[in-house]
Amino acid sequence: MNKLTSLAVATAFTLLSSMSFSSHATEKHIESALIDVCKSALSNKVAKYQKTTKSYNLQNKTVALKVMCNGSDIIDFAQKHGAYKTAARIERSISGHVNIIDVAKIEKINVDFTL
Repeated sequence: MNKLTSLAVATAFTLLSSMSFSSHATEKHIESALIDVCKSALSNKVAKYQKTTKSYNLQNKTVALKVMCNGSDIIDFAQKHGAYKTAARIERSISGHVNIIDVAKIEKINVDFTL
């Protein structure tokens, strides 16, 4: 019975450690995706921005409402760096219809990176 208990503990430890690793890998993938999206917004090339968001299966509206780059929302970030074409494209995804949005409730995702 002691060997069986030891085997069960070892198996459980292995499973838990592999879950922790996959969570870390997922976080790195998300961070990489956000950095790529921020960089593509800076490029001022709408096609590059759209290709990047499509490659990560992200919708423009979700990016516009939830992604922050270096402490600024992505639209302001692109505008501050002179990327007016991509900023306008992202902004169009949230304009056109009127919604009342509780801004305090929206969780934004921020990523800091160096250029």
